[in-house]
Amino acid sequence: MEDKANGSVDTKSPVENGQLPDPANWGVADVVNYFKATGFEEQATAFQDQEIDGKSLLLMTRNDVLTGLSIKLGPALKIYEYHVKQLQTQHLKSNAS
Repeated sequence: MEDKANGSVDTKSPVENGQLPDPANWGVADVVNYFKATGFEEQATAFQDQEIDGKSLLLMTRNDVLTGLSIKLGPALKIYEYHVKQLQTQHLKSNAS
C-alpha cells in the first residue's frame, strides 16, 4: 500500500502479496474504501457514519458489527467473519513477530 498526499493509505487492492493489509494506520476513508473494494459498497457507509478508522476496526467485536452498525444481518455476518476477523488476525500475527 502507498501513502497518498492526504495521509490516507491506498486500499484499492484488499490483498497485498497474498496477505491482507494491516489497517492499524487507516483513516475512516480507508476503511470505507476497503469495504467498497470488497463488495460491500452499501454497507461501507455505516463505517463512515460511525467514524470507524483502522484502530477502531481492529477493536470491533462480533456484536459491534452485528448490532452497532445498523446493517442487515447477512452482510454484517460476512463482514465480520470474512473481513474484520481476518484483518484482526493478520494484524496480531504481523505484530507478534
